[in-house]
Parts: sequence; C-alpha cells; structure tokens
Amino acid sequence: MDWFPLWNSIRIAAIACVLVFFTGIAAAYYAAKLPRVCKGILDVILTLPMVLPPTVCGYFLLLVFGVKRPLGQFLLQYGIKFVMTWYGGVLAAAVVAFPLMYRTARGAFESFDENLSHAGKTLGLSNTFIFWRIRMPACKQGILAGTVLAFARALGEYGATSMLIGYTPGRTATISTTVYQLWRTNDNRGAFIWVMVNLAISTVVLLIVNLLEKKNKR
Repeated sequence: MDWFPLWNSIRIAAIACVLVFFTGIAAAYYAAKLPRVCKGILDVILTLPMVLPPTVCGYFLLLVFGVKRPLGQFLLQYGIKFVMTWYGGVLAAAVVAFPLMYRTARGAFESFDENLSHAGKTLGLSNTFIFWRIRMPACKQGILAGTVLAFARALGEYGATSMLIGYTPGRTATISTTVYQLWRTNDNRGAFIWVMVNLAISTVVLLIVNLLEKKNKR
C-alpha cells in the first residue's frame, strides 16, 4: 500500500498549521484592540473562508495564483508555482484553516485580564515581554485548541486542495483526494482504508481538543 497520501497530508497540514499559528495570532491580537466597527469589518474579511464552500476558495486561489494570472506568472519567473504542486496544497490548507485559528485566538485574547498587562507595564516590562511571558501563557489553552483545530481542518481539506493541486499519485495526492479517486475507480476497499485512517486521526484530534477545553475550565 502506498502511504504517500498520509505523509503528504501530514506534511501539508503541519506546515499550514505553523503558518496560520503565527498569522492567526498576530491578526487576532491586533483585531482584539480595534474599535467594534473596524473589528466587525475585519472579522468578515478574515473569516470568509470558513463560510465559503472550499471549492469557491480554491477557485479564488486559481484566479490569483494560476499560471496564466499576473501574480502566478510573476512567481513562476522565480520558480514558484502553486498550481499542481504539493506546496500549493499548503497554501490552500492555510487559507481554509486560518479562520479557525484566528477566531479561537481572538476569543482567548478578549478574555484576557488586561489588568495583568497594565501591571506589567507599571513594572517597566516591554510589550514584547508582556505578550510572550504573560498574555500567551494566560491564553495558552484557547490558542492550543485553535492550533489543533486548524491542523485538523488542514489535514482534512479537499475542496480548495483539489481545485489548486489536483490529484497526482506520488506528488500531490492527499488522504481526501485519494479517497475520492479510489471511490471513482470502484476501489471501495482502498477508499475504506483511507477513510478509517482519516477517522482515526480526526478522533485523536477531537480528544485533544476536549482535553484542552476541560483543562481550561478548571
């Protein structure tokens, strides 16, 4: 049995998770400080991929990064091609997983007691120190839960991924696209095996999220 789809899915999800971890936290941190109107507008923009069909997200990615598009042609001059490449899957997974990280992190930051930050400033602590040594530890449960959910979303992504990178065995195949291709070719046994693999991974992810939520309530 070819285990490349599992390796490729984990690789794509892990890299996408790292990307949305930092970008999601940065966006959530600054959004939490904005006025209500500005925050509402930013929320709509940043969470659109969560409510749009994944295929629509993939279509927009093709419009932007397609090899016949201005940006796609510009990147291609430097050897960067997101269409039909595994790292294009990273881009697609990051786009659809970002809202989960952003919303969860923003909720954690909004529940943070700002008196702790003010107390740190009166002691002469820098904003960077307060963020990493006070704010982040206080919000770690929510941020960890968001990270796990983002990883799970990236791991199970199909719509945007199939639109942008397609299905090429040994190159761009993921668990989700492999299940679909095996089903199309009437290989129900192979499709069932990959479904069970995905189910097992998803179960572990949900158990981790539930564990983090229980710890957060203590």
